[in-house]
Amino acid sequence: MAAPHHTAYHHGDLRRAVLSAALEVIASEGVAAVSLRDLARRARVSHAAPAHHFKDKAGLLTAIAVEGFGLLAAAVGAVPADAPHRLRELGAAYVEFALAHPAHFEVMFQPRLLHADAPELIAAKERAYAVLRTDVENFPDARRTPDARRAALSAWSLAHGFATLRLSGSAPELDADPAATFRSLVAPRIP
Repeated sequence: MAAPHHTAYHHGDLRRAVLSAALEVIASEGVAAVSLRDLARRARVSHAAPAHHFKDKAGLLTAIAVEGFGLLAAAVGAVPADAPHRLRELGAAYVEFALAHPAHFEVMFQPRLLHADAPELIAAKERAYAVLRTDVENFPDARRTPDARRAALSAWSLAHGFATLRLSGSAPELDADPAATFRSLVAPRIP
């Protein structure tokens, strides 16, 4: 006897399934290709089911960005506090994060696609940026800078720019390990 039709709409962890499917779509086709209806089809649930978790596409992308900033915070937070050349290692960890999580990275820095004022997104961003900001502000040369935020932005720009160039295929491969390339490029600039 066949199972009742409604069982096709039950899912163990629909939220995770939709997030995972969205990340696959973004990685292969780009963020513009994401649609809640298509993700519902992929998860084999009703077309309205994803809206119960995300309300709309911006809500889904916001959840991906929140997850991404959490992963970024963990990546840079794993750099030991006493690491030689800590600031350089934070940049290398940033590059490694971006290359390991390209779909998250693509979404995280596009506020026009997100619910940019969502409290969970604001908190996740703050946790991720806190490590870099604290390190830059405590760096001896940064204390001589009238605005340590500018120094933090400069350091972040180097890592973000390099990661973006690598992900787009625009940066030549100089080493087998992109983080090693980053370290060598910034050695004269970031201790």
